[in-house]
Amino acid sequence: MGRWRPPVPDSSPYITAAGFAALQKELDNLWLRRRVVVRALAEAAAEGDRSENAEYIYRKKELGGLDRRIGYLQKRLPVLNVVRELPDSDAIYFGAIVELRDDAGDILTYRIVGPDETDAANNAISMDSPLARALLARRVDDEVVVSIGEQTSTLVVVSIRYESQA
Repeated sequence: MGRWRPPVPDSSPYITAAGFAALQKELDNLWLRRRVVVRALAEAAAEGDRSENAEYIYRKKELGGLDRRIGYLQKRLPVLNVVRELPDSDAIYFGAIVELRDDAGDILTYRIVGPDETDAANNAISMDSPLARALLARRVDDEVVVSIGEQTSTLVVVSIRYESQA
C-alpha cells in the first residue's frame, strides 16, 4: 500500500510581469533542451542493449524531468494573473519591498512576490509564506509577531516601497 499524502494547497495565482516573462523564457528553453535530449536518447538507444546502457538510462530520466517541468509550466502559465500595477498605498501588499528590524536590531529586506518566483538568494518571499501573510496590510512602525515552527520573532516594519520590476 502506498503512502497517503494530503493534497497540496493551491498557491496564489499572482505573479509580477518579470516573473511571468522568466517562466515563459524557461518554458521556451526547456523545449529547446528537450530537442537535444531526444536526439541524444535516440543515439543512445541505437547503440544496442538498453538495459545496461548508462547513457540511455540517464537520458530517459532527464527527458522525464524535462517533460514534468514542461507539463507543469503549460498548466500553470495560463492560470497566472500578472500584476502590472503596483498599489498606491503606504501598506504592505503584493510587490512590496519591505525592510524589517528583528529582535537583535538587524535590518532584513524582503520583496513579496508570487509563489512561482520566490528566490531566497534575492530575498523574494512568497505571498503565501507565513512571514508575508503576517506582513500583509501592515504599515511602517507596526510590530509583527511571526511564529515559524517553535521559533517566535517580533519584527518592526521600518520601510515600505514599491518598484516597477517590468
